[in-house]
Amino acid sequence: MTTRVRVRVRVTGIVQGVGFRPFVHGLAGSLGLAGQVGNDSSGVLLEAEGDQASVRKFLSELVEHPPALAVVERVETTEIPVTGAVGGPAAFRIMASSAGGQRDTLISPDTATCADCLAELFDPADRRYRYPFLNCTNCGPRFTIVTGVPYDRAATTMAGFPMCPSCAAEYHDPADRRFHAQPVCCPTCGPTLRLVGAEPEVVGVPGGPEPLLAAVAALRAGSIVAIKGLGGFHLATLARGAVGELAVARLRARKHREDKPFALLVGDLDAARELVAVDPVAAELLTSRRRPIVLLPRLPDATLAAQIAPGNDHLGVLLPYTPLHHLLAAELAEPIVLTSGNISDEPIAFEEREARARLAPIADLFLTHDRPIHMRTDDSVLRVVQGRPMPIRRSRGYAPEPVGLPWSAPRPVLGCGAELKSTFCLARGRHAFLSQHIGDLENYPTLRSYLDGVAHFQELFDVTPAVLAHDLHPEYLSTKFAFDRAEEAEPPLELVGVQHHHAHLAACLADNGVAGPVLGVACDGLGYGTDGTLWGGEIMVASLVGFRRLAHLATVPMPGGSAAIREPWRMAAAYLRAAYGPGVCPPAAAALAARQGERWEQLGAVLDAASSGSVNAPLTSSAGRLFDAVAALVGVRDRVNYEGQAAIELEQRVDHAEPGGYPARLVDDLIIGADLVSGVAEDLAAGVDAGVVAARFHNGVVDVLARACAAGREETGLGIVALSGGVFQNVVLTRRLADRLRADGFEVLTHHRVPPNDAGISLGQVAVAAALDRAAASD
Repeated sequence: MTTRVRVRVRVTGIVQGVGFRPFVHGLAGSLGLAGQVGNDSSGVLLEAEGDQASVRKFLSELVEHPPALAVVERVETTEIPVTGAVGGPAAFRIMASSAGGQRDTLISPDTATCADCLAELFDPADRRYRYPFLNCTNCGPRFTIVTGVPYDRAATTMAGFPMCPSCAAEYHDPADRRFHAQPVCCPTCGPTLRLVGAEPEVVGVPGGPEPLLAAVAALRAGSIVAIKGLGGFHLATLARGAVGELAVARLRARKHREDKPFALLVGDLDAARELVAVDPVAAELLTSRRRPIVLLPRLPDATLAAQIAPGNDHLGVLLPYTPLHHLLAAELAEPIVLTSGNISDEPIAFEEREARARLAPIADLFLTHDRPIHMRTDDSVLRVVQGRPMPIRRSRGYAPEPVGLPWSAPRPVLGCGAELKSTFCLARGRHAFLSQHIGDLENYPTLRSYLDGVAHFQELFDVTPAVLAHDLHPEYLSTKFAFDRAEEAEPPLELVGVQHHHAHLAACLADNGVAGPVLGVACDGLGYGTDGTLWGGEIMVASLVGFRRLAHLATVPMPGGSAAIREPWRMAAAYLRAAYGPGVCPPAAAALAARQGERWEQLGAVLDAASSGSVNAPLTSSAGRLFDAVAALVGVRDRVNYEGQAAIELEQRVDHAEPGGYPARLVDDLIIGADLVSGVAEDLAAGVDAGVVAARFHNGVVDVLARACAAGREETGLGIVALSGGVFQNVVLTRRLADRLRADGFEVLTHHRVPPNDAGISLGQVAVAAALDRAAASD
């Protein structure tokens, strides 16, 4: 006689909003099992009854072949008494969701249109033909429309769109692809598209194809069109031809974005390959369900408007990720600019009224719709480094997917992040919920977005932090938020200050699932050091529970403080003085001095007074400022219009055939960056090509960092090196240093799930605070 069993199964992970219940229903039916499945605040809870072999097969399939968008983290099985229920098509039911208990469920990121929906979109016989909001269990909006959990239609911004009979039939049919797809809709019952002008008049007929076609016609005529996407509004123009040249120039002027590159939307991989070099890893990223912007080498014959990416030999390219974008790309059949809908330095606009107010001075028309966006989420941006993705901005398609911690956090932690490229991170157990990209915390709209995001994550994941981890810089708004929040709480929350570069390296460790200790190389623009100077070129011994500074770039003044970030020529003057002494202007600096005129002489007086502390010239060991100095000296750029511009353009000058490098001394714990600058100056005076100089500088940095790591290994015995900080977005530097370190026998850790820049700081803060909490609990 066949043994019958009944099991209760708890499944946790990303198992809501990804078709898991329909999958379970279908699997149980195919195996002749009876039972039920439902969502609750912890994930999916089910019961299954049948013969022992079928139940065993059922449990195996749950783990080994879940739906494409699901991430099964844990399956807990308990045997319970059999009921005698007989299996069959009607014997396994999907139950109404339950909202009780602590919320442990995970939320799926937004997902690009699947192949099945795409086929329907362009099928004239399909009832959703050319419908811009079609979706199914396998694709469509998730995080940006979710207002709460469990994940049901009532807890999304689709709650205001009752299903028509046809959609309801699909929703309730276990054999249908839209079975329990919460955002399911059609032209009869779903959101409608409309095109409006800067004034509120409607262009075209709402709901029909006319708004889309009118928007396409406007783009072809040179208009700037604001387009409502998944996580906010984008600004679009043509990207080539005489009309595109004028439109892109107008967009730059209106958006107050002088040089920072614009992203390009192209219809498919073939269209991308007409503009950029696409390797297999990049092709996989571009066509993945996440659909990020991917930064790729521009082809020499790519024909585009000159102002799309001035001074940049890479282009940011993405493929359509919603039905609306697919329709636009198909109608236009040419690349378009698709950039965040904001004024420079503000967060992306996402609410209708806000977008109309903020973007009216930029956009001529608005292609919009009536499905609300609950959580603004900008596009993700990635590069490919040594055959692996490296996130530059982790947002749409990735957030709020958690990053696993090397060990469990004893108490909930909120990592408050840094100032630039701000994110926050909530940790509970082994889950670190890293937020979407927020932006630079330097204005009220961005701070408001940050505060709203923190509140939403706490509600969504049912996390109330007991510990607040923050940067040491007292003037960061994120630090002030931490102190204010801790003081207002009752009882007061615990504060944990985490040094900026320790947080960078901890983020890299968490990214790689390593607790340390390791040797760490942290290179960035700057971060507040424990000695009161501004660090940024650091060799450390680091683990999640602490760090020790082994070596660093010798400090130089930053004349004018933050002005030296905006004007790299100031850092060139500071490094020339460090290399040659006061009052000496080597021949290579003559052109730079001439460009600055009287300001050059005035800066000399500032540097004279810097040692006394009587002027605004804080000391820094920043690698980013060293790159800026060389960029100005080479003649790449004296002033920047966006963060990192000088260093980015210096990287792009590198002559890849040049093997030589400038020598730099290691003196005790100091890396003498001025040696690299003197090498640059001497070559420039000898008439050496700027590309060769840029290459020798990069190679010199690689050599001295590798030698510093070798010295660190000799002292500590550690053979693993972690590379973190915004400077390691430089592909030339990262690739060459990683290759050199591996050749020297090191294991090298780099970022592949979170950005190496300040967007990863909040994860590092959380990892450190959780590790310290764990260590304290074990004492």
